[in-house]
Parts: sequence; C-alpha cells; structure tokens
Amino acid sequence: RFSSTPAIPQTFTMLAATRAFSSRSIAKAATAAGAAPLLSGTRLAHTLPDLPYDYGALEPYISAEIMAIHHGKHHQTYVNNLNVAGEQLATAAAGGDVAAAISLEPAVRFNGGGHINHSIFWTNLAPAGQQGGGDPQGDLATRIAADFGSVDAFREQFNKAAVGVQGSGWAWLGYDKKDKRLRIQPMFNQDPLEPCTGLVPLLGVDVWEHAYYLQYKNVRPEYMNQIWNVVNWHNVAERLEKATQ
Repeated sequence: RFSSTPAIPQTFTMLAATRAFSSRSIAKAATAAGAAPLLSGTRLAHTLPDLPYDYGALEPYISAEIMAIHHGKHHQTYVNNLNVAGEQLATAAAGGDVAAAISLEPAVRFNGGGHINHSIFWTNLAPAGQQGGGDPQGDLATRIAADFGSVDAFREQFNKAAVGVQGSGWAWLGYDKKDKRLRIQPMFNQDPLEPCTGLVPLLGVDVWEHAYYLQYKNVRPEYMNQIWNVVNWHNVAERLEKATQ
C-alpha cells in the first residue's frame, strides 16, 4: 500500500568516513518504514506514501484538517526536498566534489528523517475501534510490563518524554537489540531513531506543533493523552516481531 521507500542515494556513502549518519543506516531505517521506491529516469525517486485510512478517520482525536495538512503538505515537502538533495548529491559525486556532498548532509538528514519518521507514524495510527486504541496484547504487552512496570506506567513515561521535548521533535518506543529490551527515546527535529541511536523504531509520535496545534493549541499534554485512542498496537507488535527475529 505504501509506494515509497525513503532510501538515501548511494553517493551519500562518500560521507561515511567522517559521519556516522551514513546512507546504509538511512536505507535500513527507510526499509522499516514499509515503502518501496519508484524509478524516475535513472534514479530512485521518493514519493509520498498513501494513507491506509481517510483524513477524517482519526477524528475526534486528530482532525481531518490536521491530517490533510500534515500528510499532504508537510510530509510532501520532506519528500520533495529529499529528492532535490538526492539530485544535488548525485551531481556532487559525479564531479568528485566532496565539500559539496558534505554540505548537503543537513538537508539529507532533516528531509530524509522527516520522510522516514512520517512513513512510520502513519502506520502507527488507525481509526478508533478499527485497530486503533485499546491496550497492547501478547508479547508486546509482556515486554512493556517487564521493561516499564505496566502499560499505564509506560504511557505515563512516554507522555513525559514527549511533553519534555523542547521545541520540535518526536517521542519513540524503540527496541534495543543489544540489551534485548524496549526503550523510550525522545528525538529532536526530524532525526530518525535507528540511524541515530541504533534502536529499532516501533512507535513514534510526532510532537512538532503542526501535528496538533490546530486542534490542541499549545496544550501538548492533552494531545498526548488523546493520541492513545488511535495508536495501532497491531502495527507496533508487528514491528517488534520483526525486530526480535
């Protein structure tokens, strides 16, 4: 259903010697977002993924107006700018211009991260009563209880991390493959979780103001309280299953 994989161009590996944020790690995180690239000319172009529900399907918890702007405007802008950065990287690589390639890293990190994060975010949500809301089940519930004490304690800790993000960013539930446990991790701006921390993203909540301001104004805690009504625990559990294989 999702038609784009935010894979970063091969030429970005020029920076791997000096930057931990490599094309390989971006591509790995992008694959987990559940999308596939489209061929445009001689390179893979990133495209905006379709939503698995209508813009109004998450109401009354997230308004149709917010969803239309968030998906159709904000996410589309990340995709457009990532494609521009990709073309510029290809040009820099073809000309052997390492300095130009390095100067493009912020654009790739920000827009590539925005594409990865939002591609996951849309699948982490579902209409209330249609896989949205309720409590996690099975292995996911067991692990949450083991690592955070209870589902309620997890929600409280996650909300605290999300509300505590200064300015713009995300709150994530990730899987730590090394320690074999779940972790809550806030991230700033559009930094993607796995390339930056090594944690496998399971659940992400966007706390940029464009995700909630039209409905909740500056009351981020209320947005966080309400979003649990549309969290798709089935999707989170599927991501955990893949991460632990």
